Amino acid sequence: MTDASKFTMFENRLVKVFRHLQKTARRQNITCYRVYDDDIPEFPFSIEIYEEYVYVAEYHRKHNMEEEAHEQWLDDCMEVVAKVLQMPLENIFIKQRQRKENRQSQYEKLSFEKHEFTVHEAGLNFKVNLSDYLDTGLFLDHRITRGMVRAEAQDKQVLNLFCYTGSFSVYAAAGGARSVTSVDLSKTYLAWAEDNMRLNNFDMQAHYFVHADVLQYLDTLTPNSFDLVVVDPPTFSNSKRMKDFLDIQRDHVSLLNKVLAATKPGGIVYFSNNYRRFVLEQEQIQASSIKDITSQTLPFDFQQKMIRKCYKIVK
Repeated sequence: MTDASKFTMFENRLVKVFRHLQKTARRQNITCYRVYDDDIPEFPFSIEIYEEYVYVAEYHRKHNMEEEAHEQWLDDCMEVVAKVLQMPLENIFIKQRQRKENRQSQYEKLSFEKHEFTVHEAGLNFKVNLSDYLDTGLFLDHRITRGMVRAEAQDKQVLNLFCYTGSFSVYAAAGGARSVTSVDLSKTYLAWAEDNMRLNNFDMQAHYFVHADVLQYLDTLTPNSFDLVVVDPPTFSNSKRMKDFLDIQRDHVSLLNKVLAATKPGGIVYFSNNYRRFVLEQEQIQASSIKDITSQTLPFDFQQKMIRKCYKIVK
């Protein structure tokens, strides 16, 4: 196949998926969504729209091109993206990333130019950054799960563990939570979570931001103190600031049982992770019910490919 016909194939695919997804997004009043994810192996991109901007991540693959040829190929690809999505080239941000099965790579800083702006989801405001990190600050695959948290949060004491930029915390506060406690090991992301809460004009007196290693933090909690908990850990984490490294397959039972100890009877835990081969060891978890809600929480723009798992656990 010639290069020209490959580009035509890429363009045709993009036209087809974009036409379909754009309609659904408009109908659901969604302005940030994924339009392409590695659909054609020769074009290993994830492409997401954030309102007036496009975020493109190139997955790391062997492509046997010299650096200059690869740059030219990337430029040509971006021309196609700009044309199909009807976006000016200067509104397209591109990152190159390893395809990892976890989110710990989000902690790498990429550049010093800052492109931050506010996007909107379900009537709420979120700060995203398309220039400085491998992830934008808003994980689009959890749009529905966030809505579930909002629907459950009224008058609840909410705990958001591995909170990242606090999008679940924002939804919980919007749902009328009595208080939301957000915990993360990264000061950068905790500050970002605080920014997101402020962007939505919540009473900051009711909400807490805790800089801590989640595994150690759980040992300090009073039993039966939270009504609703969100746990969205990385698959692996071995930050220097952690006492022990986390391996979600190995550690999920002890992690969830500690979380459940801190949850009130009848309280709800939403647990999600990105490990493709994850198996929940259900019989060892001290809960009254566990429901796999992975398929229920799949947004329209992730229907074809979703690697994360999601569970609703009731104490």
